[in-house]
Amino acid sequence: MINITPLLNNLYFAPRMRAIERYATDAEGLQMQVMRRLVQKAASTEWGKLYNYHTIRDYDTFNQRLPIQTYEEVKGYVERMRQGEQNLIWPSKVQWFAKSSGTTNDKSKFLPVSRESLHDTHYQGGRDAVAIYLHQNPKSRLFSGKSLILGGSHAPNLNTPHSLVGDLSAILIENLNPLVNYVRVPSKQTALMEHFEPKMAQIAREAIGADVTNLSGVPSWMLVLIKHILQKSGKQTLEQVWPNLEVFFHGGVAFTPYREQYKQVIQSAGMHYVETYNASEGYFGTQNDPLDAAMLLMIDYGVFFEFMPLEELGSAHPHVVPLWGVETGKNYALIITTSAGLWRYMIGDTVKFTSRNPYKFIITGRTKHFINAFGEELIVDNAEKGLARACAATGAQISDYSAAPVFMDANAKCRHQWLIEFSRMPNDLAQFSRILDDTLQEVNSDYEAKRQNNLALQPLEVIVARPNLFHDWLDQKGKLGGQHKVPRLSNTREYIEEMLKLN
Repeated sequence: MINITPLLNNLYFAPRMRAIERYATDAEGLQMQVMRRLVQKAASTEWGKLYNYHTIRDYDTFNQRLPIQTYEEVKGYVERMRQGEQNLIWPSKVQWFAKSSGTTNDKSKFLPVSRESLHDTHYQGGRDAVAIYLHQNPKSRLFSGKSLILGGSHAPNLNTPHSLVGDLSAILIENLNPLVNYVRVPSKQTALMEHFEPKMAQIAREAIGADVTNLSGVPSWMLVLIKHILQKSGKQTLEQVWPNLEVFFHGGVAFTPYREQYKQVIQSAGMHYVETYNASEGYFGTQNDPLDAAMLLMIDYGVFFEFMPLEELGSAHPHVVPLWGVETGKNYALIITTSAGLWRYMIGDTVKFTSRNPYKFIITGRTKHFINAFGEELIVDNAEKGLARACAATGAQISDYSAAPVFMDANAKCRHQWLIEFSRMPNDLAQFSRILDDTLQEVNSDYEAKRQNNLALQPLEVIVARPNLFHDWLDQKGKLGGQHKVPRLSNTREYIEEMLKLN
């Protein structure tokens, strides 16, 4: 087949790289353009009138006048929008709502997705991920075959005509240019199937005979599909099914726990992995260097970024900084303002910057997915480092995990309890636990202090989960597939107790 990738790259993708190069030299200017554009656009909305947007000209005014919000503050507007009211927090008609289980008191939260945010943020992020990849891989044959995009499902929104609610991935698939359907698998109908198990089977039937060059999706669910495809095809590795497979654009959960398993099912030396940060609320980052796990913050989309130092979380008057005020090596709660009408919205993720020219970052965890029962302030980034080292030392591989505190047992002892499902058991579980515990002390001084002499915290406990435990727990809660995730760390025992009952 003729490789049209170089032609498409020269026409549509390479020119974009010149704009992305400005990220390193004009970040403040680009972000201020975004802020002013969003404020001006929403000045006549109910929200814009409430905060007198017509008089906001600079960041200081924006910062002083608008409150920091969580979903609890936004929820009232969202419920009115779902009932069909318009021009509340964003001027254009909002018909789509991304359903997320995120960090909220409700079972689900519903994030508005405007036509502008679809195009100036989510789709732009996808195009830029391709542009950056092709810039790094000029010999790519990406467009000589098909994309396999793994997404969730959607459903009608209440009784509002032409309105949908569902996974962001399903909303993106629903609104794709119809021409894209000619270069992707599975079919749109299959991609939007509601039930996870029959969807996997149907995707496998449609995809095995296709010439797939690239994958997009959440690593955990993509791995389930890959194993299904290998079983159905009788092949040992995925490149035996798709010889021209070259890249996996992944996001949604950390890739570290799955890396070794992907090396087993895709053994081609030419395989590439690109991490992306495409949340329900917006597309925020793309890995732009295969040797650097940090992602480039995408700063000229319909998103204005602010950051709250993690130690100020919960403060009555937290000190919030714009992008140009961040420091490297410091944990921040991410705050966004978007072209879907989310204003100074705390998304629930925490990030740490590794570079300022350009701004590059790693996701370190969630504002509610941490363990701080005893002052140890353990975050997901710490957990991933500890698990990676324990796996490397003991030959283990992890499918899924969750951890929570044990506040006080019968002997008045406190500890962390880890429920881990191994795809390959460690050769010595005690050694695995010891290395995990030692590494957590090494990377987290607060945890180390609490573990000193076993006074506040005893050595952590690892419980081996039965096969498919986390799959069954998600299934029980109606959260299989899409962007649903296992809570990695929890400050309470709510989740882990539910899981232990199934173990």
